[in-house]
Amino acid sequence: MRYPLMATCAVLLAGCAATPEYYDTNAAVDANPLCVSRPDRPGEPVSRDCERVQGASISSERRGEPVDFRKRRDD
Repeated sequence: MRYPLMATCAVLLAGCAATPEYYDTNAAVDANPLCVSRPDRPGEPVSRDCERVQGASISSERRGEPVDFRKRRDD
């Protein structure tokens, strides 16, 4: 009897957890023809469009439309 209750609680709590969003700009840099030539010297500035960035961000903010729980008169 405990196992189904614990499993149900785990599933419900998993929906409340924050989900990470991954980002990677490698494909965009490879597709950009202006990024083919790289700087010759170390420390030379690189265009912001040609920087390769990878990472993840965690946000607990839920994205979506709000649910309307009000009853309509015709229901």
